[in-house]
Amino acid sequence: MSMALFAGCLWVLAATLVAFLPMRRQYVPGVALLILAPGVIGWIGLAHGWLPGALALAAFLSMFRNPLRYFWARARGRTPEVPK
Repeated sequence: MSMALFAGCLWVLAATLVAFLPMRRQYVPGVALLILAPGVIGWIGLAHGWLPGALALAAFLSMFRNPLRYFWARARGRTPEVPK
């Protein structure tokens, strides 16, 4: 297994562990994972080609669809509701 796929697997395990946390404790590690994801996805794409990179991107977008919607709304000047 290449180091890029190993890093991707570690990222997925970390994201799964963060999902088990209560919502109020998910923000800091979730943002860290959100920041690290493009690097890991790019690394997978460079090491294995565009198709595995695109699949990794699709998985990332699926997992982080709500935070990405929030940041998209904030970028457009809207104030989205945050869950308590």
